[in-house]
Amino acid sequence: MTGTNVLIVGAGPVGLTLAIDLAWRGIDVTVVETRAPAARPDPKCNHVAARTMEIFRRLGLAEKVRNAGLPADYPHDISYRTTFTGEELTRIKIPCRRDRFTMKDGPDCNWPTPEPPHRINQIFLEPILFEHATAQPRIRIVSRTSVEDVLVKDTSAAVSLRDLEAGTLSRIDCRYLIGCDGARSIVRKAVGAELAGDAIVQRVQSTYIRAPKLIDLQRYERAWGTGSINPRRSGMVYAIDGRKRWLVHNYMKPGEGDFDEVDRDACIRTILGVGTDFSYEVISKEDWYGRRLIANRFRDRCAFIAGDAAHIWVPYAGYGMNAGIADAMNLSWLLAAHLNGWAPSAILDAYEAERWPITSQVSRFAMSHAEAEIRRRGAVPEEIEDAGPSGERARREVGRLAYAINVQQYACAGLNFGSYYDSSPIIAYDGSEHPAYTMDSYAPSTVPGCRTPHLWCADGRSLYDAMGPEFTLLRFDSAAETAPLEAAARERGVPLRILDIQKPGLATTDGGGLVLSRPDQHVGWRGNTLPADPLALIDRVRGATIQAATSD
Repeated sequence: MTGTNVLIVGAGPVGLTLAIDLAWRGIDVTVVETRAPAARPDPKCNHVAARTMEIFRRLGLAEKVRNAGLPADYPHDISYRTTFTGEELTRIKIPCRRDRFTMKDGPDCNWPTPEPPHRINQIFLEPILFEHATAQPRIRIVSRTSVEDVLVKDTSAAVSLRDLEAGTLSRIDCRYLIGCDGARSIVRKAVGAELAGDAIVQRVQSTYIRAPKLIDLQRYERAWGTGSINPRRSGMVYAIDGRKRWLVHNYMKPGEGDFDEVDRDACIRTILGVGTDFSYEVISKEDWYGRRLIANRFRDRCAFIAGDAAHIWVPYAGYGMNAGIADAMNLSWLLAAHLNGWAPSAILDAYEAERWPITSQVSRFAMSHAEAEIRRRGAVPEEIEDAGPSGERARREVGRLAYAINVQQYACAGLNFGSYYDSSPIIAYDGSEHPAYTMDSYAPSTVPGCRTPHLWCADGRSLYDAMGPEFTLLRFDSAAETAPLEAAARERGVPLRILDIQKPGLATTDGGGLVLSRPDQHVGWRGNTLPADPLALIDRVRGATIQAATSD
């Protein structure tokens, strides 16, 4: 097999999105994957975060993704009940995809974005990404192939591959190697990274079932996710296709044995609230451990890791996959900047400097939520299913607590948009304090390092549609002088678009009539006038100052 500029190991959502973005930026990519091209993924992630939908929008995928998954009128609500078929305790309202852009009331509405989140299982999402990737002439996907060995060198990597059909071995050399190969990542081992954190937070006996009669047994409106809360078992039931396929999570109790030592059938029936006469089919077992583990490094010279290869945590609104895609988008523009010739290789140092701290923080959000949920599950009142005042009080209180804990993960504008890079070598900071990063609340800000706040342009376009694929200088004062910065960018070959924007009547842009948005839509610099040395600013954001510091 011939060599390649970039070799990605793993064709899951993270690896495929990375390949698509790199190709969109003009980079040739090879992806190796152990599965066959038509193989369905496991029913893992159930949620595409708003930030990921923004990424899919710029790659031309958002509409196709949003039109897939549950039926258009199927509510994306989360309902908490005594059992799936029992009394409803509370409900977190989330619009169905038909009403996603028109419904204004509810905790998951009015997102500051052109692309709010979308509930869709990975079994529907991944084929869309795969089909799109295979249609790109710059992407080559090699299926039914495993990585047997990796040798990381200073400026390239040598990878041994095994054809899983023929059993033959071959070798491929690449300038850059990226491991998107999951929790058992062979690339992580080659990088010399070790996972550290909390090995086991919880254990979940998860079962993918086919039960076409289940949907009609509910006493309340359908929901995308249904939490079952009673003293015997606690679990979640996710609608996969909105008709007959479901994913049932049974949260195992402390002291219970291994997954197969717990009566799977009895637990499923308790969570669903059905008797032994109810018929269902087990499609697959999807048991998992909830962990909080982060690699101590994300890189060794020309080799990088992203997604589950770099971090594993308790599934939290599907944010493991979405955080992995955030990794991929960060790394993609840095790699492309170097390979396209306008940034030195030193710019790649920004990947770990930016992604490791925010990954650690998000993992702690997930950990905190998991611990709160575990405490709630361990304190279900015995009378919760009783008739009469005591039962009603118990249901009301448990419903209130379940809502308070979980609305933060299912309506998480802060988690989506509030992350910022506060110690990056390629961001020109101005000493301003970043807004607090929380799960639920989000304060739009142009403080360098923050996500470039979205707004609607005067012509009705999304700001993100109007910005260029690389650097965009947002000019909120059309009289502001920008020619020296444009000249500096031309001198260094850095792609830069100037975009005049009517300043919104918000505090969003306080501190900068000029805002430099990076290729990943994070703020790289801001000011009311250009800096005295525009060339120095361009050199900072393209990583040349890292190179200079290393050379000194």
